[in-house]
Amino acid sequence: MIALTAKPNRLIHEASPYLQQHAYNPVDWYPWGTEALERAKRDDKPIFLSIGYSSCHWCHVMERESFDDPEIADIMNRHFVCIKVDREERPDLDDVYQTICQLVTRSGGWPLSVWLTPDQKPFYVGTYFPPAERYGRPGFRQVLLALARAWQEKRGEVEQVAENWTQGIVQMDAVPPPTGPVPDRRLIADAARAMAERVDRKHGGFGDAPKFPNAAALELMLRHWKATGDDLFLSLVTLTLRKMAEGGIYDQLGGGFHRYSVDARWAVPHFEKMLYDNALLPPLYLSAWQATGEPLFRRIVEETLDYVIRDMTHPDGGFFSATDADSEGEEGRYFVWDRQDVIAILGPDLGALLCRHYGVTEAGNFERTGKTVLHIAEPAEVLAASLNLPLEEVERQLAEGRRRLLTARALRVPPFRDEKILTGWNGLMISAMARAGRALRRPEYTEAARRAAEFVLAHLADGQGALLRRYKDGQAGIPGYLEDHACMAAGLIDLYEASFDERYLQEALRLTEETLRRFYDGNGSFHLTQTGAEPLIHRPRDIMDASVPSGAAVAVMNLLRLQPYRRDDQFRQVAEAVFRAHRDLMARAPGGMATLLQALDLYLSSPTEVTLVGDAPEVWLAELGRRYEPNLVLTCIPGPRDDAPIWAGKSAANGPTAYVCRNFTCSPPATAWDELARHLGP
Repeated sequence: MIALTAKPNRLIHEASPYLQQHAYNPVDWYPWGTEALERAKRDDKPIFLSIGYSSCHWCHVMERESFDDPEIADIMNRHFVCIKVDREERPDLDDVYQTICQLVTRSGGWPLSVWLTPDQKPFYVGTYFPPAERYGRPGFRQVLLALARAWQEKRGEVEQVAENWTQGIVQMDAVPPPTGPVPDRRLIADAARAMAERVDRKHGGFGDAPKFPNAAALELMLRHWKATGDDLFLSLVTLTLRKMAEGGIYDQLGGGFHRYSVDARWAVPHFEKMLYDNALLPPLYLSAWQATGEPLFRRIVEETLDYVIRDMTHPDGGFFSATDADSEGEEGRYFVWDRQDVIAILGPDLGALLCRHYGVTEAGNFERTGKTVLHIAEPAEVLAASLNLPLEEVERQLAEGRRRLLTARALRVPPFRDEKILTGWNGLMISAMARAGRALRRPEYTEAARRAAEFVLAHLADGQGALLRRYKDGQAGIPGYLEDHACMAAGLIDLYEASFDERYLQEALRLTEETLRRFYDGNGSFHLTQTGAEPLIHRPRDIMDASVPSGAAVAVMNLLRLQPYRRDDQFRQVAEAVFRAHRDLMARAPGGMATLLQALDLYLSSPTEVTLVGDAPEVWLAELGRRYEPNLVLTCIPGPRDDAPIWAGKSAANGPTAYVCRNFTCSPPATAWDELARHLGP
């Protein structure tokens, strides 16, 4: 522990909670910026760049072991200019140097540790280093001294390595010109089959441990089921979603998903909760509910969004970024249970029931601690049959037990919450809330989306038409990235379709035009940073999905969803150029291109445009919400208007009227739900 009287370093003035967590290290940390970079050049010292984020478990470990160690800090301060970066604030820096790490070591992750020449070119890279050699990893002290010596004694070799690695990332990120035709549906079919082959047929999900929820790939498989009727794809998606919902990766008491599972069975998670996971998974569960009607999937949507509203929402409406995996210095401490605690809180009978339901045993399932990560070990139906009780009674008792355990858990020391508000992640959550609000007829979700949208538009606009990246404690800053503009525009489209407030549609159109102006290269690809952004050793692109969807893919989806509102064909032409430029990459690496493949599905199927004229009847909206229509474009106008193609020639026929249009062909007007449903098809 650092004494409260310790003198803080420069990071004490930073808005990022992650940087502030390092403000009392004895390391002479700088934030990334002119002061640090100029000092490196002036003193002719290499840079040690450490990139992480506030809820990263191994980032905390490396801080405790090394950055808080005065002897190691002294080595760092004498030989290097030390820079600390929050990857969530600066995805451009993280992208450049994480890519180098993956090219050189064939792996990556956080904390990311990179040594740079004073002109920012990397010459050594890794992730977590223990203070002394162990786990088959070199010790951090050893690495620091070896690199300091190499800088002094083998400068030419070091600089040659740096130059070679820099050229490597430039070549790897090159995009071919958009040639040939737009790919056809065979590309989507091949991708869906490749993904299906990787699904664990017993536990769901892709591959073995560690297992991440890959929402984009699962949604693509669901879209392929919709297009083909092949039930294999539906069954693999629903298997995965059930197993995740029953596992420890899902917070069985409080709702919401942890980051990933350390095992193949989804039983034991890495406990941080990220806003983006809890924004990406509810729409997928919502899609599965629409496709199957299974109540479990709807329940997971509602519990997850309720958790976000309850625990992750700023009083003025924006959404916070994350909560930590650790509390009181231990990973998972807030979330795990031992049997004695459960019995003490609930009593012997109800406690025993909850222990059976959630698999709480004396031995436990978490790191030989005797503690258990809650998971569904015996479903309510099994318990009811074995106890010879009505299912409704068992469900009532389980609900009461959950309520009391959640109340007791709230008395524990909670994990740290990162309260910075990121525009792109808020855009993802606005989409999730708005889609659920529309489909489930839950106005509180639409209202949560609206409040967050107003927060971003009020506090994160840069005054010149673009968005800023981060808001924290009244301070907004950092020019927004492609992800911020594309995801926010997508959220506004979804909010328009949930509320029919045309302000959000017009803002989505404007933001999409800004996205093209600031990020599109004019030749079938998008950059991660704006034109005129701070120059780095390479201006990265944003085409492959990672923890969040590719900004380029979300932008293309926006272009296609908004094209029906445009008189010209520019949006569709840009989308076609992106598909042509990235055809080979979509074929080679479909798992990383799943969101762009979804956009291709939208393009090839063409949007299903549903225009409602007059006051939309609630029954129509409720029935539309129950249908899985992944390519739906929904709009509502009070009466005739012709200022956009989607609205032209449509009027009410003796009351509320609906039109369904595909491929430039519209249905006759429908004045009853049965007629509208026939036009939509199966």
